[in-house]
Amino acid sequence: MWLKLFFLLLYFLVLFVLARFFEAVVWYETGLFATQLVDPVTLSFNKLKTILECRGLGYSGLAEKRDVRELVEKSGDLMQGELYSAIKNEKEQAESQSESSTTFSGEMHFYELVEDTKDGIWLVQVIAQDRDALLSKANWGKMVQKVSQFGIRTGTFNCSSDSRYCRKRGWMKSTLIMSVPQTYASKGKVMLKEYNGRRIETEHIFKWMTAHVASRIKTIRMSQQLVEEWHPSEKHPVKMFLFAKLAQPPAFFSALSVKFTGRIEFIFVDVQSWDNITSLEEIGVQQLPSYILKMPEGIYRYGNSIGEFISLQAMDTFLRSVQPEVNDLFVLSLVMVNLMAWLDLFITQGATIKRFVVLISTLGTYNSLLIISWLPILGFLQLPYLEGFYDYSLKLLRYADTTTLASWVRTDWTFYSSHPALFLSTYLAHGLLIDYFEKRRRCNNEEENPNNLEWLSSLWDWYTSYLVHPITSFHNFPNESDWDDDPNFLLERLAFPDLWLHPLIPIDYINNLPTWRFKCTQVCGPNSEENSGRDLDSNIQNTTGGQTQGLNSEHEEHGCGKERDCAADSCCHSGNGGDVPGMKREAQEQQADWSQWPSDMIHCTECVVCLENFETDCIVMGLPCAHVFHQQCIVVWLAGGQHCCPVCRGPSYKRKPVRSSGLDLLEQQE
Repeated sequence: MWLKLFFLLLYFLVLFVLARFFEAVVWYETGLFATQLVDPVTLSFNKLKTILECRGLGYSGLAEKRDVRELVEKSGDLMQGELYSAIKNEKEQAESQSESSTTFSGEMHFYELVEDTKDGIWLVQVIAQDRDALLSKANWGKMVQKVSQFGIRTGTFNCSSDSRYCRKRGWMKSTLIMSVPQTYASKGKVMLKEYNGRRIETEHIFKWMTAHVASRIKTIRMSQQLVEEWHPSEKHPVKMFLFAKLAQPPAFFSALSVKFTGRIEFIFVDVQSWDNITSLEEIGVQQLPSYILKMPEGIYRYGNSIGEFISLQAMDTFLRSVQPEVNDLFVLSLVMVNLMAWLDLFITQGATIKRFVVLISTLGTYNSLLIISWLPILGFLQLPYLEGFYDYSLKLLRYADTTTLASWVRTDWTFYSSHPALFLSTYLAHGLLIDYFEKRRRCNNEEENPNNLEWLSSLWDWYTSYLVHPITSFHNFPNESDWDDDPNFLLERLAFPDLWLHPLIPIDYINNLPTWRFKCTQVCGPNSEENSGRDLDSNIQNTTGGQTQGLNSEHEEHGCGKERDCAADSCCHSGNGGDVPGMKREAQEQQADWSQWPSDMIHCTECVVCLENFETDCIVMGLPCAHVFHQQCIVVWLAGGQHCCPVCRGPSYKRKPVRSSGLDLLEQQE
């Protein structure tokens, strides 16, 4: 996890450097920065109208360029980045010609989306039964495009689908309905406004909407009211002021007041009729217009840092970082966690199917842990005695988000969110580089990676070996005393499916496992020469089928001959409890007669089941995975329901495909 976190932070650093590179390229080609101010006098009439459209100011009664330019100057400074974004949005809207609009099916659908929404604005076209719509299809499409850039959602309610609700509401003729939150509380009521104007042009309808939305914003026209509102209050510690010589605030400012209902209070200060502006200078307002964020920590003039444009998207990003809600933090953590999880697709080495299986597993694990972690956090935030901690956290966040570095981060966030193809391509390139370096780092430490079919086969073997264990013999079930002594034993048994599943794997394959007698080329003790000669003259059994006879005697615990003393005939190897004096370790390990072993078996001198060394003439058995054990030990292990190797957990009933590279590696290890 820490490795993926490091790679993710490295990726963010690359994005930051790449954004600075793009800015340098733009400056080299045009000689302009996004933060440079633009003189409205140099702009054409169409570009000025585009700026007013993005800011949400009506210009229907302005026929001359000078009046339009003055309206732009009164609403705020114009930067090069805002001009570029406005022109780009206008081109995209002209090319797309399609905006999402909801079609309501009935009363409950309308109530759920419109009347129960406390932090959004809706514009609904009601089509009366057997009547035509108030706006034609073309004009309604223009209206949808115009209001959607301010976060206003649109929909169509046809009374033919629910005539009873239309009669209840009094919608007997086609009209337009706008829903606006009535109070400043986060759970306030919603008021429905009906358009009663005679003119059905887009500009007049939009002007009617902005007038109703602006009525929610507290408007100050006297200096005495400003002094009262400037003092901090416990109910609204964070306030957003707009000081301008306008009849009403821009539409984007009014729309933000609805989105941040209950978090930030928006106040419009109309200074058109003020003769003395000394009171403004006393509180820190040096120029008009000004967007001032009033916080308990001080004031912050919006527009002085990079990326702080007079637009809905830029100011929304700024306010969300300064005064976030719990849902904003959850979405941010969700994005971060999923970006980390997707790095597993490149860090994991092996088959393609293996990568995606690991990715799905990681996505499920990370998202589940994230949701589980957020549940107690939400519970703690509801506790009353943690309000001080919550306020202190917001204070630290406001200190951090009003710095220059935070403005750079917000600018990059806006840039990459508006260019998703660039973000995805850089993330893919970063992942491919991680995959390349991981492959180079692991190439000398791991064996050859299996292909898709081999990995799927091993995955199925793992599933059948661990999740579907066969039922054990009935004589191995606990007796009544076991249940009585430990009542939890039943619960532990019920936790595994092998208590009730029927056997899926027959045990006949045990008879086909290879068995042979363990031989030594040299033994220890006073009769070592005699024992050695006797071992070399004996008949070596190395069969691939059938169990070796001689296991009926109780004295043959590990398959040793009854007439032989295994304790005296033990091989002189390093694992028999001690080394022979004067003999090197390498020489001692050569005492076992490996020539009698099957070529695909791993050379070993100890049984990991009983932890005893192999003795001369002991019968040993090999598994398909090439591990070797005492025959008696491994038969008891396999017959007890554990159909897997005790060492590598590989399936004991299925022969493993052998590759030459693996055999070479085993020979090198020996």
